[in-house]
Parts: sequence; structure tokens; C-alpha cells
Amino acid sequence: MAGKGKEKEPSFEEALKGLEDVVARLESGDAPLEESIRLFEEGMRHSETCRKRLDEADRKIEVLLRKPGGVSLDTEEEGDLLGKEE
Repeated sequence: MAGKGKEKEPSFEEALKGLEDVVARLESGDAPLEESIRLFEEGMRHSETCRKRLDEADRKIEVLLRKPGGVSLDTEEEGDLLGKEE
């Protein structure tokens, strides 16, 4: 059985979709209080994942902007800097 620390973190898009789903459920007003609290906690986790992914992207953009001559869109170096989703 895999531990919680070994789970793959969701991509930005997955976390954003999860956050949108949580918001829709909370806005519906159909969830009982206990479920609403659980959904809120889940939404906060998705929000934190999105924030971390955006911060990572911001740092990578800063690196690209500071490079002399920048980096062209078709270089392998850009893929290395931006990472590849599996």
C-alpha cells in the first residue's frame, strides 16, 4: 500500500479542475455542514497546489528572461527548464 507522501502530486490543470469541482459543489448548497468542511479543506489543498505550480512557472520564466539572448521555442533546453509532464 502506497503512503500518502509517495502519491504523485496533481498537475496544475488537475488541481484547477478539482478546485472548480469543489467550488461548484459548495455553491450548490446541497452539501451538509461536515461535507462542506471536508470540501473546503480539499479546495484549499487544490488551491495550494495551483499556487505552487504557478510559482514554479514564474521562477522558470525569470530564469529564461535572465538568460543572454533568451531561449527559442524549439530548443531542448526549454523543455529541460520547463519540465515534462508524465
